[in-house]
Amino acid sequence: MVEYFCLLPLIFLSVTHTQTEASQVSARLQSRYRSAKTLQATFLERYTEGGRVVRSEAGTAYFLRPGKMRWEYESPEKNVFLVDGKTAWFYVPADHTVTRVPAKKSGDLRTPMALLAGEMRVSRVCARVEMATVIRADSPANAVIHCPLRGENSSTPQIDSKDAAAREAVSSDEAFFEVVRDTGELVRIIVRESGGVDVEFRFSRWQIDPPLSASLFRFDVPKGVAIVNGELPPGKE
Repeated sequence: MVEYFCLLPLIFLSVTHTQTEASQVSARLQSRYRSAKTLQATFLERYTEGGRVVRSEAGTAYFLRPGKMRWEYESPEKNVFLVDGKTAWFYVPADHTVTRVPAKKSGDLRTPMALLAGEMRVSRVCARVEMATVIRADSPANAVIHCPLRGENSSTPQIDSKDAAAREAVSSDEAFFEVVRDTGELVRIIVRESGGVDVEFRFSRWQIDPPLSASLFRFDVPKGVAIVNGELPPGKE
């Protein structure tokens, strides 16, 4: 029993150090992108279910403050996901259809990336941050922070992990941010749903404040394309 109590200070110091490290990594991530008006990066998106990759897509993502982003998919087929600040659009040229839904109700798995087009405050999407234990960084120079995603009420204050009642306000989904420790550059995001589906976004070739036209974030419905109001297609929710 005496030995147990002797270990308590060491456990407390270890937890405190881990929390401090997570806060520092989060702060560097925010600092890296907070002052940018526009952002651009290439991305690879992979859907995994039961440990098996079921779909892989790639393209270029663009962000414009406040609250706008555009994802241009180039492979394996061309399509566009766009948020113009009020509405989320998902356009599939091959199907001649575009799905339209209020941005706040899209339930899209790219939601954590919306912070790149917003105030760049991790606390807007994360109930708290902590160092990840189940996801390893790709490089020793990187760190991975764990982010339990907030529920529908994004104004929910940060909560203590022991407060079971308050946890009900937090979504069961979670995200993991891989960040370069020294620079705060975002390398990867993994969004994990409660149903066992992982969606991984890998980023490269970041550009800070590239010259982007405002028209890039406006969707003009092409002639002959049908508009569908409602939920996004499966896999885009």
